[in-house]
Amino acid sequence: MDEIFIGTDIVSVPRIEEILISDQGGRFKERVFSSREISYCDQKTNPAIHYAGRFAAKEAIKKSLLSSRLTTNIPMRAMEILPDDQGAPVVHLHLDNREEVCCRVSISHIDQTAIAFAILQKTP
Repeated sequence: MDEIFIGTDIVSVPRIEEILISDQGGRFKERVFSSREISYCDQKTNPAIHYAGRFAAKEAIKKSLLSSRLTTNIPMRAMEILPDDQGAPVVHLHLDNREEVCCRVSISHIDQTAIAFAILQKTP
């Protein structure tokens, strides 16, 4: 039987925007996001809202992974979230273990808040 694990996170968009425009903004991007994620977010009219959504999604994924006990820690850059042809977020996990996992996320945002839910399915 497959096991299902969930995670959720909520992020303040202004908080992420403050980090991005600070002296630490470049370091934050490089530590958390892949070059393809950075390119995607930076091309948007309001990059901060997209960075916040992806940050929330990565935190949600991390929570689902930790509750599954597949890993005790995962770097943010080991998770990559890119849009498919329709714009839906697709998760690419770069895990050390080779267990079969499928992870899906849903990201929503408004001016001040981004929220994400992650569902992880582990196949025995």
